[in-house]
Amino acid sequence: MPQNHPMSIALRAASGAWSSRTTFMLGLTTAAVGLGNLWRFSYLVGENGGALFLLVYLATLFMVAVPVMIAEVVIGSHGRANPVSSVLAACERAKLPRVWSVMGWLMALTAILILANYAVVGGWTLAYIQKFDGGLFSAASAQAVAAVFSSHLADPEPMVYWQSLFILLTFTISALGIHRGLAVLFWLAVPLLLVLLGVLIIYSLEYGAMEKAGQFLFSSVSYDFDSGSVLTAMGHAFFTLGVGVGVGIAFGAYAPEKLPIGRTVMAVAVLDTFIAIAAGIAIFPIVFANNLEPAMGPGLMFVSLPYAFGNMPQGETYGLLFFLLVAVVAVGSAVALAEPPMSWLKERLRLRRPFAALLLGGVVWLLAWASCLSFNQQQHAHWLGELTLFQSLDVITVEWLLPLGALLVTLFAGYALPRHITRLELYRESNDFYFLWRACLRYIAPPVILFIMLAAYIGNL
Repeated sequence: MPQNHPMSIALRAASGAWSSRTTFMLGLTTAAVGLGNLWRFSYLVGENGGALFLLVYLATLFMVAVPVMIAEVVIGSHGRANPVSSVLAACERAKLPRVWSVMGWLMALTAILILANYAVVGGWTLAYIQKFDGGLFSAASAQAVAAVFSSHLADPEPMVYWQSLFILLTFTISALGIHRGLAVLFWLAVPLLLVLLGVLIIYSLEYGAMEKAGQFLFSSVSYDFDSGSVLTAMGHAFFTLGVGVGVGIAFGAYAPEKLPIGRTVMAVAVLDTFIAIAAGIAIFPIVFANNLEPAMGPGLMFVSLPYAFGNMPQGETYGLLFFLLVAVVAVGSAVALAEPPMSWLKERLRLRRPFAALLLGGVVWLLAWASCLSFNQQQHAHWLGELTLFQSLDVITVEWLLPLGALLVTLFAGYALPRHITRLELYRESNDFYFLWRACLRYIAPPVILFIMLAAYIGNL
């Protein structure tokens, strides 16, 4: 068998495997818990009918996102290689056209483009750790806090410095390898994330407006729930596990033997949702205690919360802890995103991980640098319509590439691959579970994904 043959590559990749099911689960959880869980989910629940929104979210999560993620892990577990080679290995065994490997390439490209923007925002989180440590927001006015963020975006030098530090941290961990780098990060990140959330929730219980936050987050308000809420819930549930970017395939390649793939992915979905709700309980009491309007996105993270923490007892300390939590989430997600293209460089080009990390990190740095300039020196340069490069990358990845990658996974695993291949990888699951998974993958996930893509397209008209 030739050295560059997909099956040969797969055998070589199999030597680097997670040591346990827990490590695999922590890895997928770290990948899934992105910044959107901190600055978006709870706000959407509160603004879109509460319990009704949550029901649609959970239905989409377990009938669409979970089946697609299981399919990704199945492909990776079968191929034991990077996304491109794993797809090729499955194609060879099932006697399918090699053109399906486009799916792996698409995922690797998507991961790189997402990493570029992620590095920019990750740099902001590191910068705000320093700002809180320096007491910059202590007793500051709302206007002063907003001015800090605006001035940070307007000056490319500190932005490039902090995003460079974020990229260095991300790819240093990646260069250390599966066991000394990624696994150590996952075992540290998830417990640290839970501890920091616990500390911040206790702080919110003592100093925050918990009653108002509870009414916002958990009340069921039917008149706030409409067709737009349904679409929003479906979209967030679809994206929350990070499907369509190849992380499931890359991590599945390192899956330990006898892994109950389906149950493990479902546990990750539950933990991901729990962390998202816990983040809302930690954040919004602080927002309401300062009589601020609930918000989401950078406005919440880099303006509202710094102002709120800066004007509360011991706020500088807890604000610093909050941004430490955000940095942990950002670095963990970035390391996971780097693995699909990283594993391809290492296996296909036969590069050692440090050299692959240096090469990929350089590409991401250049893209992040160009994206960073769209906030200042190139803010009037338009790429897609009237959008800056940062905004264009966000639209291309979130609205086009991620759904397309996920759709290809459903078609490949649900229709192209024969039952005996997918059933072999899910042998630890019952026949009923396998039947439900395959039915969701074939008949529910594709139309929902197409609906999400169509809605995004119409929304941009």
